[in-house]
Amino acid sequence: MKAMFPTLLLSLATTLAPAILPAQEEVSQGGGAVLRSLDKVNGEVVDLELIDGQEAVVGSIAIELDECRYPAGNPAGDAYAYLVIRDTANPEPPAFSGWMVASSPALNALDHSRYDVWVLRCTTS
Repeated sequence: MKAMFPTLLLSLATTLAPAILPAQEEVSQGGGAVLRSLDKVNGEVVDLELIDGQEAVVGSIAIELDECRYPAGNPAGDAYAYLVIRDTANPEPPAFSGWMVASSPALNALDHSRYDVWVLRCTTS
């Protein structure tokens, strides 16, 4: 019985693996993104249109867009962007570095006392 266990386990794993693994969506890369920032102290909202690799300064934070992706064939679909956000007064380590998802901004959010930043959509040209 012990000799059969590894074979049984391997067989079970290869049978169930496709059912367990999540489907990966095909994506396209946008040329940039539209982001929105909120200054929580004075209520000022600023929309930014950045191209990949560009940085913009809003108040005391610098926002750099690495890239933006969206579902293939659906530029209006759920965008997600890789951002690096730094507080200009204390640039290292970054206040945020990672992927933000347009449909779920709280999933991986900027944790800053004054500013909120979120992704609205990717730009294609």
